[in-house]
Amino acid sequence: MERKIIVSVSGASGAIYAKVLFDKLLLLKKQVLKVGVIMSDNAKAVWKYELENEDFKSYPFDFYAKNDFMAPFASGSAKYDTMIICPCSMGTLGRIAGGISNDLTTRAADVILKERRKLILVARETPYNLIHINNMKTVTESGGIICPATPSFYSKPETFEQLAATVIDRVIDLCGLENESYRWSE
Repeated sequence: MERKIIVSVSGASGAIYAKVLFDKLLLLKKQVLKVGVIMSDNAKAVWKYELENEDFKSYPFDFYAKNDFMAPFASGSAKYDTMIICPCSMGTLGRIAGGISNDLTTRAADVILKERRKLILVARETPYNLIHINNMKTVTESGGIICPATPSFYSKPETFEQLAATVIDRVIDLCGLENESYRWSE
C-alpha cells in the first residue's frame, strides 16, 4: 500500500532530523504516493542556520504555505494516512493538545486525529516541564504517538546524519514503511 504522508517541520532545533526524514522518504519512494510538506518560517531559518544551506528547496515534494487551508490534507476527504511533525516544538505540541487549529500544521494534525489516522510527533525539547508532559499525555490519549528526538547509540553512529537516522528509522517504522535499518540483536 502506497502512503500519503504529511511532514510538518516546526521551528524547533534539530533540522538534521527533517533532512534525514526527507532523504529516507526519497529512498522509500516506491512505498509513498505523496508527500506534502509544511515548513514554518522559523523552520526554514533553523535549517539554514544549523545545516548552513537551503537544500529543503530542492526536494521533490509538494510544499504548502503554513496558512494554506486549501491544501488537500486540511480535510479528511484527501485520505492522507500519516502525519509526521519533525522536529516538533513544544508550542506546536501544545496547540495540537489544546485543539487549536490556527495554521495548516495544527489543522492537519486535528484532521489526522479525528479521522483516527497516524500522527507522529518527534518532540525536540529538553528537559520537559509538566505542561509539556501533560500535553504529550493528551496527544497520546487522543491517538497520537510521541517519538522523542532521542538518538540511540548501540548502532555506533559515526556522523550526525547517522545519529539522527537512529530516530528517523523509528519514525519510518512507526509509519509502517519497510526500511532497512539497524535492529537490536540481529
